[in-house]
Amino acid sequence: MPRAILCILDSVGIGGAPDAAAYGDTGSNTFGHIAEHAAAGKADRAGLRAGPLNVPNLDALGIGAAIKLSTGTLPPNLSATPKGGRFGVGREVSKGKDTPSGHWEIAGVPVPFEWGYFPQTEPTFPPALIEEFIKRAKLPGILGDKHASGTNIIAELGEESIRTGKPICYTSIDSVFQIAAHESHFGLDRLYEICQIAFEFTAPLNIGRVIARPFVGEDAKSFKRTGNRRDFAIAPPEPTLLDRNKEAGNQVFAIGKISDIYAAHGVTHKLKGTGLPQLFDKTLEAMEMAADNAFIMTNFVDFDSEYGHRRDVPGYAAALEYFDTRLPELIAKLRDDDLLILTADHGNDPTWPGTDHTREQIPILLFSPSVSAGEIGIRSTFADIGETIAHWLGLAPGRHGKSFL
Repeated sequence: MPRAILCILDSVGIGGAPDAAAYGDTGSNTFGHIAEHAAAGKADRAGLRAGPLNVPNLDALGIGAAIKLSTGTLPPNLSATPKGGRFGVGREVSKGKDTPSGHWEIAGVPVPFEWGYFPQTEPTFPPALIEEFIKRAKLPGILGDKHASGTNIIAELGEESIRTGKPICYTSIDSVFQIAAHESHFGLDRLYEICQIAFEFTAPLNIGRVIARPFVGEDAKSFKRTGNRRDFAIAPPEPTLLDRNKEAGNQVFAIGKISDIYAAHGVTHKLKGTGLPQLFDKTLEAMEMAADNAFIMTNFVDFDSEYGHRRDVPGYAAALEYFDTRLPELIAKLRDDDLLILTADHGNDPTWPGTDHTREQIPILLFSPSVSAGEIGIRSTFADIGETIAHWLGLAPGRHGKSFL
């Protein structure tokens, strides 16, 4: 009986979407620009990596061909002729370029509304919201109240947060309200508690997520975010692929931050992991546990959080190369009736100005021992991915998208 494994390489976009100009992202190309920088020696870092981008397994599945289909240009050291599987390009119909939009649409539910955002002012949050939040959460106050990079604002205000007991509240160009606090001095459970309170105030504003950002360390030089991040998210407006497979009596494995993204809807097994190695290990573990008709979905967040937002080209390149080295392990575990799809949710071009996501098209790389190689073209919605998996698992068609099998 069939099973499906969906790997989201968070932020691994392959060229500006048709509406990229509306987001200031015309010309962005996360994977392509990393390959170009690597070929030019601009992605070298002593002790980490050097030379052209080396991703033979992703290339064999069609990443080079997908980028050429998306942009018209083949990046250096990639091939336009895959050795197996099917390749294509996904275009998003949902507005924005944030995690929930991409993930919900991939799971068959495009976002039918506009997300709320906080203005790029300082302070950025509505005073009444902050006043009520402080009162309800019984806080001495907050720090931050602005747009910021998470690592930067923790370095800037972390010591003051420990000293005063005030959490650090900040946002980005995405639809988020983020709260950082020290795991032991403030308390991890206490951080989750105040994030839940904040979510009650932000949800009516269509703010997609309140994100708990715990950190450890005793000073600005040693502060480090931990793997205990938690997202408090608005639930999708209708049943996703996860819900549909669960309701059919099948297993749904949510690995990494997947469960948070879907507000735990449709999940039967939640596996947490921190870092690419552990997330890959958890995916392989789920494949060992998965019964017939199971759906496994993993978000590999590090591409986005560790390298895209930090504009770290060598780090991003090394992460892609690491993922590539482990692909043969995953493929070796596939049964003849398993389906593997590799894709992304948006872009985050580390060569692009700023520190935020980029509105890009995404790769769709599909492989199964029982599916012939070929091209699936440029798909008009990410929802085609979800409908393809639904078709593979024998589920009834959904309202959005169309299977490319």
